[in-house]
Amino acid sequence: MTVALFPGSFDPITNGHVETAKKAAQIFDKVYVVAMTNTSKHYLFTAKERADFIRDALKDIPNIEVLDKPDMLTVNLAHELHARAIVRGVRNSADFRYEQEIAGINKRLAPDINTVLLFSSPENSFVASSMIKELARFDEDVHQFLPEKAAKALRKKLNHEQSK
Repeated sequence: MTVALFPGSFDPITNGHVETAKKAAQIFDKVYVVAMTNTSKHYLFTAKERADFIRDALKDIPNIEVLDKPDMLTVNLAHELHARAIVRGVRNSADFRYEQEIAGINKRLAPDINTVLLFSSPENSFVASSMIKELARFDEDVHQFLPEKAAKALRKKLNHEQSK
């Protein structure tokens, strides 16, 4: 059985993330989609909330399992889950360069694990969680970019924060 790990911040999950997860599920027997914590980022949602949004968005895909493991290096988690590949979505050349650097570091740390890059479709090539949060802060409708549960939670959270 081929197992892959699709790690990410997913703050919140976007339609681009969903697309990448679905593509990975077609390639691998088992895909773990994991809400991780990047120590250089500030999060709007907790790891548990992010995992709940992912779980809801991908609930109809039987070979995907969603976890939240915020405090762990990706390659160590891959070993723990017996994953042979780390899946990453790539929207553009900047993403490619960044992922290439991370893949190089990961390969040095874990030579037995490969990075698989999956390119996004044109309609998702510009969708980034940070951009979507910015649109939502200015009360723009973000439902076209996010799964329903994540879009509703984002709107609720930002409306609540603005009223403080």
